[in-house]
Amino acid sequence: MPLRARFSKICSTYWLALPIVGAFGLLQGALVERIGVRPAIKIKSEFGWIMSTIALGIIFKNVAENIWGRDDLRFPSPLPESPMKVLGANVLPMELLVVAGAVLMMLAVEFFNRKTIYGKAVVATFNDRDAAKLMGINTGLVITFSYALSSLTASFAGMLIAPLTLTGATMGAVLGLKAFAVAIIGGLTSGMGIIVGGIILGVAETTTGFYISTGYKDVPGLVLLLLVLAVKPAGLFGKSAIKKV
Repeated sequence: MPLRARFSKICSTYWLALPIVGAFGLLQGALVERIGVRPAIKIKSEFGWIMSTIALGIIFKNVAENIWGRDDLRFPSPLPESPMKVLGANVLPMELLVVAGAVLMMLAVEFFNRKTIYGKAVVATFNDRDAAKLMGINTGLVITFSYALSSLTASFAGMLIAPLTLTGATMGAVLGLKAFAVAIIGGLTSGMGIIVGGIILGVAETTTGFYISTGYKDVPGLVLLLLVLAVKPAGLFGKSAIKKV
């Protein structure tokens, strides 16, 4: 097959796969909430839903490994793989797409939460589930929707990052931990804070890997995470919630 035709086929397959992956993400998120989170919420178990989601994650990983195997596979890129110059640095077109996709998803979530009635219902349920229920909000449905939406964004993120990494059942483990660290550093309630936290973590890892050793590049981010939790638990841009007792 000629190179141009092969590239065109890869591009079309990639973009056609996006809605399929998104639909699967929605269903998976709703399933996790229904069988893993909702029972723990009903009995008011603070850590039950955490253990349930971890258990479901292990189950999903084992199922994926038994279906597709344990070996990491290369995911074809829909964009040219030759680097381009950006401010004097070599950058892959797919890396630029990842940045653009992340910013667009963040803006979409911020717009949804601030400007739509359904987003405001999600925020109200997050802040105070009992008060939201008294206001007539179907909190059970909102929580299910929130998990489905989170899984949808995670599936899109996986599609964006897959061409830059090897694809496998455990490809999101390290990235997920770093994403959680970024969210804690920037603030779980602030979209802009998460972006700033990601930049800070990326600069810290790159600087450490360049000047010290790549074996220590994960250390500064973890140290920063501990410092933020000790000094400002809500994150650099997060807001502390005050509850009356």
